[in-house]
Amino acid sequence: MGVQKFEDLIAWQKAQELAVLIYKQFDSKKDFGFRDQIRRASISVSNNIAEGFDRSSNADFKRFLYFSIGSASELKSMLYLAKRLSYVNENDSDLLIEKANEVSKIIRGLINSLKP
Repeated sequence: MGVQKFEDLIAWQKAQELAVLIYKQFDSKKDFGFRDQIRRASISVSNNIAEGFDRSSNADFKRFLYFSIGSASELKSMLYLAKRLSYVNENDSDLLIEKANEVSKIIRGLINSLKP
C-alpha cells in the first residue's frame, strides 16, 4: 500500500521543519520585504508538495514537485544573500542551506520514484 496522504511524505515533513527554522531565524528582522519573501519561499516548498499530491496524475504531482524544488532554490538564494547582508551568521546560513539541499534531494528521489 502506498502513501495515502501528503502528511506521510518525508519530503513534506522535512520541508515543514525547514519552514519552521526559517520563520524562527528571521522572526526579528526589520527588513520586512526580505523577511516576508524568505518565509514565503520556505512555505512554498511544502505547500507545492501538498498541492501536487492531491492532483489527478503522477505527471501533475511531478510538476508540483519541480515547483517545490524551485522554491527550495529560491530559498537557498535568499539565504546566500542573507549571509552577505549579515542578516544571519555563516554557520546558521550554511546549516539552513544544507537542510534545503537535503529537502531538494528527497524531492528529487520522490520524482524519480513516480511512474511516468
